[in-house]
Amino acid sequence: MSALTRLQRFDDMFPELFRRATRPLQLTEESPADICIDVTENDHDYQVRAEIPGAKKDDIRVSVDGNFVSISAEIKKEREEKSGSRVLLKETYHGTISRGFSLAHEIDDKEVVAKLEDGVLKLTLPKREGSRNKPIAIQ
Repeated sequence: MSALTRLQRFDDMFPELFRRATRPLQLTEESPADICIDVTENDHDYQVRAEIPGAKKDDIRVSVDGNFVSISAEIKKEREEKSGSRVLLKETYHGTISRGFSLAHEIDDKEVVAKLEDGVLKLTLPKREGSRNKPIAIQ
C-alpha cells in the first residue's frame, strides 16, 4: 500500500478534522475582535476613543497605573433563530476582550473621566503635573 493510499484512508476516517484544519480562520460578526482605539493628545490630557460594541457599562473595567492604561470588557452575545416552535440555530458567545497601552506621560488617575456612548468608551486621561518629558543631556 502506498503512502498516498494510507493518507487517503486516514482522511476518510477523519474527514471533518482535515477540513477544519485546512480552513482559514474567519472572524465572524459573532466573535469579538480586539478593542479598537484612537488616542489623541493635547498639552493637558489624552483623549481615548475605544470601540467595545455589545459591552455594557457594568461589564467594562478601566485601570491606570502610571502611564499604562488597561481596558477590559466581558462580552455576552446571543442570537437565536426559530422556525415555528423549533430552534434551528442558536449561537452564543461569552468571553473577555482586553487592551493595554502605554503613554508618554503619567496619568493623574484621580481626574480620569470615562463615558460609554453607543458602544464607544470615551476616556479623558489628564497628564500628571511634573511628568512632562524632559530631554536628557548626554555626557
